[in-house]
Amino acid sequence: MILLDLFITFVYIGLVSFGGGYAIIPVIQQEVLKHKWMTAQQFTDMIAISGMSPGPIATNSAILVGYNTEGLLGATIAVIGMILPSLFLVVLVATFFMKFHHKPIVKSIFYGLRPIVASLVIYAALSFAHTNHLLNLTFSWYTLSLWIIFGLSFIALIKFRWSPLYVILLSGLVGVVLYS
Repeated sequence: MILLDLFITFVYIGLVSFGGGYAIIPVIQQEVLKHKWMTAQQFTDMIAISGMSPGPIATNSAILVGYNTEGLLGATIAVIGMILPSLFLVVLVATFFMKFHHKPIVKSIFYGLRPIVASLVIYAALSFAHTNHLLNLTFSWYTLSLWIIFGLSFIALIKFRWSPLYVILLSGLVGVVLYS
């Protein structure tokens, strides 16, 4: 029953999610927490691992949720459920897109999807900030250290244009030093 739930859930996620992996995270989170396959903290940790791993974050997330839930078979079922809708839709869209991409209605649809993708990414960021106590306004060394790591990481990415890989690795090392 859990395997079927995994498959149906990730087919649903694959069907309704637009805008790339980070935009899909809130949908995955909602489904994972609804099914009680992970806690919010476990999910946040899983997203961190998914983001650092090679490959698309949504696919990596499906694999890790499936593996956490039902082992290797669960990972396989979840990832198949996740990629089937995309595979089908890409083939379908590619078949018709070249014929219709210049039409005003098609352009309007894509313009309409842009803001929702941005809002889903922002929602994911705020959700993770909340789960990781970054939105906790009480003063503690722990909360302050999280904000400092966040701020310095943001500056490194935006102002100095560091590679996200270096920022992730350095933040992980800082975490080992501060929290071990």
